[in-house]
Amino acid sequence: MRDNGKVRIEKMVYGGTGLSRNEGKVVMTPFVLPGEDIAIRVVKEKKEFDEGGIESIVERSKDRIDPKCEYFTHCGGCNYQHTFYDNQVEIKKTVLREVLERVGRVTAPAEIPAIVGEPWEYRNRAQFHIENGRIGYRKAGSHSVVDVEECPIVSPKINEALCALRGIVKDRRFPRFLESLELFTNESEVQVNVMQTHGALHVARPFFDWVEKEISGAISGPLEYHAMGEKFRVSHRSFFQINRFLLPHLVDAAIGKAEGTLAFDLYAGVGLFTIPLSRRFKKVTAVEMSRSGHADLEANMATAHRKVDTIRNQTEMFLESADKTPDFILVDPPRAGLGKPVTKELLRIGAKHVTIISCDPPTLARDLQALTAGGYAIDEMILVDLFPQTYHMETITRLVKQ
Repeated sequence: MRDNGKVRIEKMVYGGTGLSRNEGKVVMTPFVLPGEDIAIRVVKEKKEFDEGGIESIVERSKDRIDPKCEYFTHCGGCNYQHTFYDNQVEIKKTVLREVLERVGRVTAPAEIPAIVGEPWEYRNRAQFHIENGRIGYRKAGSHSVVDVEECPIVSPKINEALCALRGIVKDRRFPRFLESLELFTNESEVQVNVMQTHGALHVARPFFDWVEKEISGAISGPLEYHAMGEKFRVSHRSFFQINRFLLPHLVDAAIGKAEGTLAFDLYAGVGLFTIPLSRRFKKVTAVEMSRSGHADLEANMATAHRKVDTIRNQTEMFLESADKTPDFILVDPPRAGLGKPVTKELLRIGAKHVTIISCDPPTLARDLQALTAGGYAIDEMILVDLFPQTYHMETITRLVKQ
């Protein structure tokens, strides 16, 4: 094992760790800040770099503050509670630029504006793990569960439900094979979803009936979420954005001033962007592969009285058969990004305006490299901080065909 030592943190990297060098080898250490001198211990040696831990802070950054949460550094949820929120946003901008350049050889615009909101109590969805009567989050770098009484980044309704769950998991009637639950809320109702059981065992209906009696507002079916004056049905396996404060700002930034005859909404989910697009374009085609997401999408279009072509298909397959060039394409892919088949088809179709909503800078860098090489230019890039206190970030990139 390499000797411990004192290092200076050079920069933060994607994933929430700080990069330093110990005897010439890169060390990645969590819960540090650029410019700090840290006495480290080498936790794990790897071929490319070592993982470090803090023994002591020799020279403290002026941007360091005391974390708000007692579980910070123990549970694996947050990365940046030890610094001011404004500094968190600046760190994310710097990391975004570095990832784009290093992974995709893509130069970000000189200015990256940031859309920010309330940095606490913002999450409308959270997953909790259960182990031996404890309920909480996974310990950082481990599968063991940190028992959590309250989480400062989830909404008040989720914390209320968590408090009730803490009593339920200790009850002898609680199914011991149940390993994780997800809570999703509109602040009046709470959708309770079973995420994982030992041996993939089935949780019977009486469990949900019991939970609905114990947790105020608990439901096991679809939840109706109100945002931007619209109603969205969101079922158990359907995707929906988790920041309850920034939904209107995210949608406005993604659509911008786009309008015209035809728009494609790809990876459309339950229709968060589809409904406002349908008010700007004469025709909108929304594509969603998930069975539950597509069913919710159709239901939400009917509720909003919007006439939209909703297609259940993989984006790649839909694009391969597309024979029209829309005025505008909006893509909101999962963490894996678009990938070569989709970028290839986007280049073939050649829409004048393409906007990418990305939650993963490395895959965004890869996709932008392909699209800019094929004739698109970055018109604007916006950081939307949907995930305060964590290293995660949402990025909106507007591309224009040259």
